[in-house]
Amino acid sequence: MVRIITDSTSEVSQEQAREWNIDVVPLTVLFGEEGALDGVEISNAEFYARLARAETLPTTAQVPPETFIELFQRYVDAGDEVVGLFISSEMSGTCQSALIARDVVGPEHVFVLDSRTVTFGLGLMVREALAMRDRGLSAAEMAAQLEELTHRVYLLAAVDTLKYLKMGGRISAASAAVGGMLGISPVISVWNGIVNSVGKTRGRKKAFQWIADRIRNEEPIDTDHMVLFGHSNAPDALAECRAAFAGLAPGVESAPDSPIGAVVGTHVGPGAAGMAYIRKL
Repeated sequence: MVRIITDSTSEVSQEQAREWNIDVVPLTVLFGEEGALDGVEISNAEFYARLARAETLPTTAQVPPETFIELFQRYVDAGDEVVGLFISSEMSGTCQSALIARDVVGPEHVFVLDSRTVTFGLGLMVREALAMRDRGLSAAEMAAQLEELTHRVYLLAAVDTLKYLKMGGRISAASAAVGGMLGISPVISVWNGIVNSVGKTRGRKKAFQWIADRIRNEEPIDTDHMVLFGHSNAPDALAECRAAFAGLAPGVESAPDSPIGAVVGTHVGPGAAGMAYIRKL
C-alpha cells in the first residue's frame, strides 16, 4: 500500500487525515515558551484568539527527523511504500528532516517531495496525491508526477496586511511597504517555494478582481487538475473571493476550501483569502 504523509501546514485536519487514510505530522507553534502541536493541541479558533491578544509574534518549529524516522520505519516494516509531501524547504526545515529520515530508513521505499508551496497550495498537492493513489499508481509513479506539479502549483491571495509576513521574515521590508497605506489590500503569491508581494489595490474586492484578471490573462488554470480555496479566519473574505473567481474554470464555484491553521496563520495573520491551482503549461 502507498502511504501518503504530509505536515500540518497543508491545512489537512486530523479528521480529514483519518477519513482519507493519510498521516498529517504537526509542526509546533509557540507563544513564548509555551508550545502546541498545530491542529492537535491548538485549534484554529483558539490560535486566532490568542494571536489577537499577543504582544509579540508567535514562533514556529519544524518537525524533527526522529518523528519521521519512527513513522517511515513503521510503514516500511509493514511492507508499505511512502510518499511524503511537505512545506517548501525555503520556508521550513521540515522537508529536510523528512529527507534525513528517508536516508536512515532507506530511500528505495520512501519518496520525499519538497512541494515548493505551503498552506492550501500544499493541501491541493495532497489532494492530487490522493487521486493518484486512488487510480492505483505506485509510489514511484506518484512521486514522478507530483514532482512535475511542484513546478506548476500556484497560490494567489489577498491579505489584510503584510505586517505578519514581514515580522516573520517571509518577505522583505521593501515588499511589505506596498501594504503600508490606508485602505490598500496587498496581493501575495506563493510559487517556486517563495512568498512574494505581487500587487496592491484599494479595497479587498478589487484585490480579488485583480487576482482573477491575472489568472485569466497571465497565469491560466490547468483544468485537468483541481483548485482549492483557503482563508485565515475570514469567511467573509472567502465569500468575496469565490464570487470574484466564479467562471474562471469549470468547477471553480464548487471547489472546496481549507481554513489556514496556526503555523501559517502566524505568518499571514487573519483576514487572508485566495485560491491555489495548477498552472497551465
